[in-house]
Amino acid sequence: SSFRYGLPHETVLEMDVLLGNGDIICCTPNNEHRDLFFGLANSYGSLGYILRLKIEGIPVKPYVRLTHLHLRDPEEFFARLEAATREPYDFVDGVVFSPGEHYLVLGEFCDEAPYTSDYTYLNIFYRSLRQRSEDYLTTRDYLWRWDTDWFWCSKNLYVQNPLMRRLLGRRRLNSITYQKVMRWNTRVGLTRRLNTLTGIRREAVIQDVDIPLENAPAFLYFFEREIGIRPVWICPARHDRTRGEYPLFPMRDDTLYINFGFWDGIRSRQNYPRGHFNRLIEDEVDKLGGIKSLYSESFYTQEAFDRQYGGG
Repeated sequence: SSFRYGLPHETVLEMDVLLGNGDIICCTPNNEHRDLFFGLANSYGSLGYILRLKIEGIPVKPYVRLTHLHLRDPEEFFARLEAATREPYDFVDGVVFSPGEHYLVLGEFCDEAPYTSDYTYLNIFYRSLRQRSEDYLTTRDYLWRWDTDWFWCSKNLYVQNPLMRRLLGRRRLNSITYQKVMRWNTRVGLTRRLNTLTGIRREAVIQDVDIPLENAPAFLYFFEREIGIRPVWICPARHDRTRGEYPLFPMRDDTLYINFGFWDGIRSRQNYPRGHFNRLIEDEVDKLGGIKSLYSESFYTQEAFDRQYGGG
């Protein structure tokens, strides 16, 4: 729903922030801490930790009806997506599975549902986009639809195997479990050792980038040619300048942005420089007038970072 309400930080009304010196301050758009209020977005803990948020909410209904549209041409896909954001849909997003396989997902609140699907255990949500043209979820399950399989990243932990899902049980199929496993692997270096033994080099490419609509097809062509990670999540977002400007997440207000989310690793036997693929993405995002979320690794020069994120 970011095409309608802005990115999550644009729905924040007030927040309590823990500073590095131990002080806790309340930040609003209009008080003496307004610079920090607007500066925190995309800072990821470097300026302080948010302890409490007051955010805007909207009324909801019990169910969400989903319509899945399969489109082969990327230009048509983005055109249909943009048109959908001007219609009375409550939710719009999509998934690119491969070149020529783009799925647009349109969501509408509804009071009643003829059935509801369950993607919190054996069934996998992202696969359902290919399998059915219509679906119904409870509103709660819709909001958490990506968590059971961490979008699709659970495949890297072999959790999409039905036997593994039964062994783990419903309660452990979530992003918290997967993060614990990934952190354990980072700590002990299991994957790193296996890659060393097999001669495979792996670069993690974990990013969300926002590209102006007019350049979205160009970014997708670049991504499929140079990076090749699949699937890719697609989510439209729009900036409302009346809410204020966020210096670490600068966006124009005269265009729809397309968020591309991709979270995987690229394996190769070639000895690329460190951050090779991430640097390619950063350069392309900059060239196309986009912006990236800074939770991921960054390889900018000081000059490039200052230019894109309001420094200097």
